[in-house]
Amino acid sequence: MEQARQSKNFDAVLSAVPYASLLGVQMEENAEGLLFTLPFQEKNIGNVALPAIHGGVIGGFMENAALLHLIWCLESDTLPKVIDFSLDYIRPGRPQTLFAACRVTKQGKRIANVQIESWQADRNKPVAVARSHFKVTTAQ
Repeated sequence: MEQARQSKNFDAVLSAVPYASLLGVQMEENAEGLLFTLPFQEKNIGNVALPAIHGGVIGGFMENAALLHLIWCLESDTLPKVIDFSLDYIRPGRPQTLFAACRVTKQGKRIANVQIESWQADRNKPVAVARSHFKVTTAQ
């Protein structure tokens, strides 16, 4: 993973998490940090009446964003393990691209706390917010 981080090879990091690849998660780095993208796909619609993206897809995307964020930021080749994940849905995910950004609020030797925010057209109107704890292994 260290080589992937140094060369900014996001595909190598994404391939370490098969579910992220299945969902079609993309990641990039900009001036504000890492940005995660879930391009709209018809198969992700859960409520065809609205239509709205399935809540499980939104939650899975956000959990994977946090995991990928830690993989990118930690100096470890061991994948973090989810301890808990708490998600608040704020508004429906419309049939549009979904974005997410993460912030590590506390990083210890064994546990990392990550906050995740997901939005669509306007970052000031989040679709969902989440908090998660991961078991991590840091480089000695």
